[in-house]
Amino acid sequence: MKKFAERLKELRTEKNLTQMQLSKETGLSAGAIGFWETEKRIPNAMAIIALAKFFGVTTDYLLGVTD
Repeated sequence: MKKFAERLKELRTEKNLTQMQLSKETGLSAGAIGFWETEKRIPNAMAIIALAKFFGVTTDYLLGVTD
């Protein structure tokens, strides 16, 4: 899930959002976002979908399947 962690952090920082701000925007836990960005945990499908919708990217892009 290294590619996911990299892309999540990249997309978040491109929007100048902190983990807490992203949490408020998506309804996902700030702690979970931190764990995902550091590869300590793997997000579930619903979280991946929510993040992809928020950032306007596909789940495949977010997961590193496509560029």
